[in-house]
Amino acid sequence: MSEIDLVRLSFSPQSLTLLNGILALVLFGVALDIKVSDFRILASAPRAVLIGMVGQFLLLPAVAFLIGLVLKPAPSIALGLILVAACPGGNISNFLTHQARGNTALSIAMTAVSTLASLVFTPFNLAFWGSLNPDTARLLSAVALDPLDVLVTIVFLLGVPAVLGMSVAHWFPRIAARAHRPFKILSLLFFGAFVAGALAANWSHFVDYVGRVLLVVFLMNGFGLLLGYWSARFARLPEGDRRAISIEVGIQNSGFGLILIFNFFGGMGGMAIVAAWWGIWHILAGLALAGWWSRRPPAQPAAA
Repeated sequence: MSEIDLVRLSFSPQSLTLLNGILALVLFGVALDIKVSDFRILASAPRAVLIGMVGQFLLLPAVAFLIGLVLKPAPSIALGLILVAACPGGNISNFLTHQARGNTALSIAMTAVSTLASLVFTPFNLAFWGSLNPDTARLLSAVALDPLDVLVTIVFLLGVPAVLGMSVAHWFPRIAARAHRPFKILSLLFFGAFVAGALAANWSHFVDYVGRVLLVVFLMNGFGLLLGYWSARFARLPEGDRRAISIEVGIQNSGFGLILIFNFFGGMGGMAIVAAWWGIWHILAGLALAGWWSRRPPAQPAAA
């Protein structure tokens, strides 16, 4: 076992409860902007959504597993990669897709579908891919991880707030329209401030070990963006769809990953630093890619 596997970030039970509550509020605010109509694209463009889901919940976790197997980072880093890859798409993906002149409607639909699909696929991918690598399997065994416990936690932290937010949006659309933007901004500010505080409290660990995750995070994020784009291109989808799928597969909700790491792995150093650095890096990479695409209109117009 590597030194970083033994590091545990400082995080009190009270802080964990507060973080869980903040994440639930963030997801409720996001869900206020998800409408039933967002899922209609499943009927009008099922192939695009299916390709995106395959990339997000099959190909990316497989890439994370292979990176851990080939490069052999510390076991907690390898498991952190699998966990982040198993998370649903990041909330910033819709903004990035819009900036990249991609199919924003497809991006929103994929975010909604992946959020709900993660109730099952996140614990499944973590348990399945984590058990295939002997190093990460030992960590899973050491914490006695029960996929059912992970599923129950995800349902309460992600599923319930998402369903409540969508219900408010459906039954009280005017209230949801007024509350969505300020609620989302405030909840994200609270979340960002909380994570920044947690990072400051563990700054020495972050500085000491972040260099060990730079390459693996760069590779997984790069492969995710490429897999999303080229799988959509191979399926002969329009350029706007390719950009949306690329960003959805390459941008993961690492904040949700941190929640699971503190809930089930006690803030294990390698896992937490992977998720923390991913949260920084995927925004930088996503903004750079969106900026590059924004200067190159797609050959076929994308839906707004």
